Amino acid sequence: MIAPFIALACLFLGMYLQRKPGFPVERAIFWVNSYLFNLVLPALALLYIPQIEPGWDLLIPISAAWLTFFLSWALFGTLGKVLGWTPEVTACLAIVAGLANTSFLGFPVIEALYGKAGFPVALLMDQGGSFLLVSSIAIVIASLYSHQKGDLSAIPLKIIKFPPFGFLIGTLVMSLLGWKTPEALIPILTWIGKTMAPIALLAIGLRFRIVKGDLKSPYFWLGLSYRLILAPVIVFLVYPNFLDPQELTFKVTVMESAMAPMITGSIVAINYNLAPRLAALLSGLGMVISVFTLGIWYWFLG
Repeated sequence: MIAPFIALACLFLGMYLQRKPGFPVERAIFWVNSYLFNLVLPALALLYIPQIEPGWDLLIPISAAWLTFFLSWALFGTLGKVLGWTPEVTACLAIVAGLANTSFLGFPVIEALYGKAGFPVALLMDQGGSFLLVSSIAIVIASLYSHQKGDLSAIPLKIIKFPPFGFLIGTLVMSLLGWKTPEALIPILTWIGKTMAPIALLAIGLRFRIVKGDLKSPYFWLGLSYRLILAPVIVFLVYPNFLDPQELTFKVTVMESAMAPMITGSIVAINYNLAPRLAALLSGLGMVISVFTLGIWYWFLG
């Protein structure tokens, strides 16, 4: 139970450091992001992805994360063109609002509400859904929208050179071939993985600053409304065709879809300079607001 408090302390530490005179905020953000993308995400991929046993029965809860992500891209991509948004804002909303915080927030919430029985579904949605998306398609979107000029043929190379993407492909191959991560590496990878939440929240804290104008931003409320309300509504309406609404799998699938925006998605947006303040606000303040909306969803689902 101490881990969430350490992570929140790192958020406040980042908020303190960004206000400290003379502190090199941009350099700190660079090194924190480098640690997350070059070490933590590859470690998590190697730790979890090979453990996923391929099977059609796994695709139903996993597909909910993919569905809401691509709908986010379609929705905000269309609104961006119609309303004349900048590419940075459009991509930020598509990525950050499209990805739910299915691990750092989702795991403890699901375990608290549904017990250990709900954890396997949450793990599937995170590793087969959110984590795969943030390590692959989210990088494609970020590269496309942040590529202001030059040869577009450079984008595939940029994606391939992104360390988490390479590890993702390698671990997917391991999963398909039935190869497991060597036991000797598990303790090291687990330790590195545990630094994900506090370091990610430190990165958010270095960007997170609420001013009056931010709370009046239509972009913020549009993104948060999609993630906390519209996305779970879509899952609630669509997935009774595939799952029994009275069963635990359905309830956990809806609840995971209702989580606040994913911290790692915000880090991707920040790393690609896609409206970084908006990205930090969505994941940071979104977690606080989601406490109330998740309570409503839990009551609604019975």
